[in-house]
Amino acid sequence: MPDKAWFKDWFNSHYYHLLYQHRDDREALAFIDTLIGYLKPKAGALMLDVACGKGRHSKALAEMGFDVTGIDLSAASIAAAKEDETDKLYFYQHDMRLPFRVNYYDYAFNFFTSFGYFRTRREHDNAIRTIAQSLQHEGYFIIDYLNVHYAEDNLEKSFTSQIGDVTFHITKWQDEEHFFKQIQVTDPAHKSPQHLFTERVAKFSLGDFTDMMAYQGMQVQEVFGDYQLGRYDVRRSPRMIIIARKN
Repeated sequence: MPDKAWFKDWFNSHYYHLLYQHRDDREALAFIDTLIGYLKPKAGALMLDVACGKGRHSKALAEMGFDVTGIDLSAASIAAAKEDETDKLYFYQHDMRLPFRVNYYDYAFNFFTSFGYFRTRREHDNAIRTIAQSLQHEGYFIIDYLNVHYAEDNLEKSFTSQIGDVTFHITKWQDEEHFFKQIQVTDPAHKSPQHLFTERVAKFSLGDFTDMMAYQGMQVQEVFGDYQLGRYDVRRSPRMIIIARKN
């Protein structure tokens, strides 16, 4: 794999938003409702949505009355999100590896496996450090990540998706440390017959996250295995939703 940060171009691409436009907003909103019901934040709590994309989770949280800030590396995503800004909802283009406010938020969220993209463990540690530093004492960090063991056992190797005139041929594979997804795009509107993007996500286990968080002064409090906050099972759960608290 090349060292170039694949996500910088891909997340800014029109094709990225086209491919993933099918993501179920109802499922996302139901998850937010369930999660907030469990966490029971105080009214007007300060919240940070890390890697917020176009802000669907941020908007849902703001509509519940919380004071929400969304950050994302993608200029295109933030430009779209900013169209819905209010006096309780703000968006900034920002790299999660770099500091962003200190001892400020009551809660920080990272949804939908929006982590694990960087080339080195040090970069991931930097991101966890930024999130930890952004939280007030006894603030909470919630990360929604794929369950590595479930993903290994249920990897769909290849398929094709047609969206309008655009064809996406998707191939997935894995090695000991990463999952890969290659997206080959054919768009008749362009002279170039194909565009090629490759996603890469680290195989971080619960133990990996526990260690990374502990090193930054956060302790895992609870782990759930799906968007209904069902019990986490290392083999059967599709998700790994970790709730940690800053010491």
